[in-house]
Amino acid sequence: MAGFAGRRVWIIGASAGMGEAVARALSAEGARLILSARDEAALRRLAADCGGAEVLPLDLARPETLADAVAYLRAGPPLDALICTAAVYDPAPVAEIDPQQAALMVQINILGTLEVARTCPPLLRDGGQFVLFGSVAGWTGLPGGQPYSATKAAVNNLAETLAAELHPRVDVRLVCPGFVRSRLTEKNTFRMPAIISAEEAATHVLRGLRGRRFLIHFPKRFTLAVALLRILPRGLALRLTRRMG
Repeated sequence: MAGFAGRRVWIIGASAGMGEAVARALSAEGARLILSARDEAALRRLAADCGGAEVLPLDLARPETLADAVAYLRAGPPLDALICTAAVYDPAPVAEIDPQQAALMVQINILGTLEVARTCPPLLRDGGQFVLFGSVAGWTGLPGGQPYSATKAAVNNLAETLAAELHPRVDVRLVCPGFVRSRLTEKNTFRMPAIISAEEAATHVLRGLRGRRFLIHFPKRFTLAVALLRILPRGLALRLTRRMG
């Protein structure tokens, strides 16, 4: 997408973190936004700062709310882009997993995103962008990352599938951030290398969407190191990840 002025963009997960930062960055460039998340009050505060963006609350844990939103948008003009950043994050070693939190992460991060992928692409114009937020956490198994990392591995895989299935009508993109300051990463008790602000992350996202690459990952000084683990011999990669634990 060459520019965002006048573009109609739906952001799911816009109430906080990277979703909010991306919304503000797109609004500053003149995009016409539709903002969705569970927190309607936060969405309305954001909409007031984004030129009166449209607010469309939904909860990916409740598929009927997504279905209602899709039916509403189907009656309007086609979207230029759909960006889904919504996710739940609660990292833990496998032995310490809270089953209820794990079920919620699967419901939102995997099943909710899958429902977005199943029902939303027809809302896009030909050549429109369908953008999923995965994570470098899904690139390789790291200590303490479960079950969030597993859900993001699923999203990464889903985006690759969609890039094949929806081509050429839909321009599918996958965003894989490293550590980004947010209320989610505040839960981490370990040192987060190369952590960046949500505003810096949004800059990377918009730059990537203007380009042609399927995979948008940042910051490179961190993501390239994680990518190296994927291409090392498995035995060597496992020795390195054990040291991280």
